[in-house]
Amino acid sequence: MSATPKVSVVTPSFNSSRTIRETIESVRAQDYPHWEHLVMDGASSDATLDILKEYPHLQWISEKDEGHYHAMNKGILRGTGEIVAILNADDCYLPGTLSAVGKAFAAHPDWDALFGDIIYIDGEGREIYRREEAVYDYDVLRFSGVCYVIHPTLFVRRSAHDRLGLYRHNEFKNACDLDFILRLGRARCRVGHLPRYLVRYRWHNYGQSADLRISRNMAREAAVLCREHGRPEGWRGMCLQVCFRLKRQMQKFVVRRKVDLIPGTWKLRPHMKAKTEFSSNCGLDKL
Repeated sequence: MSATPKVSVVTPSFNSSRTIRETIESVRAQDYPHWEHLVMDGASSDATLDILKEYPHLQWISEKDEGHYHAMNKGILRGTGEIVAILNADDCYLPGTLSAVGKAFAAHPDWDALFGDIIYIDGEGREIYRREEAVYDYDVLRFSGVCYVIHPTLFVRRSAHDRLGLYRHNEFKNACDLDFILRLGRARCRVGHLPRYLVRYRWHNYGQSADLRISRNMAREAAVLCREHGRPEGWRGMCLQVCFRLKRQMQKFVVRRKVDLIPGTWKLRPHMKAKTEFSSNCGLDKL
């Protein structure tokens, strides 16, 4: 692998005209020489395509797809970078993200993937809270019930995708990223952590994350996946959940000298809505 690996940034989009320009600009502003940006649009009917046409550096297509995970898979297959990243059409990279990621992979050729820290913002760009993590731990992820590897901060070597495959978009509507994150652990991939903020994650009225219907479906799918990865049901599962949530906090204290006194879900709770106004081409808005 080259000293500065090429990064393929894949952005799935569907009726994303409100936010996608900021996403594109955050990639274009990176101080890193080797990247490509692929936008896989699901046949948007708003002004998204007009915005995409303004950026000749983009590689993009617009056609009916089977949802955002299917769009991610198409982008991964089209990309040519040694590193693959997913950046949603309402999220943004922070300055220096790709440079830090490229240097980390060059310094750790044994890493199959890495993830970093994240800043949650609202629809007006105001900060909600900052989330800092410590290490990737497969057992903590599958037993604690907390997916603390936040997808837009995950960067994966293409060779890992070659081994593990793509996102299981035909089986899960909201938890394909958790599935892939768990599969990394089951396959004993080496996943590093980059202790810096990489992404601004937008929690807003036109996104899925703030929708309680999506949140409930994600929890259902996550429970299925955790059982698939060996988490028992009943009291044994509850005991493991408590133990491994404590283990995560201990890891954060040892590595970062801090713990979560208030869970992130509580900090995001005031920004949740019974129903947001996102568009979906695979029925998610009908849940």
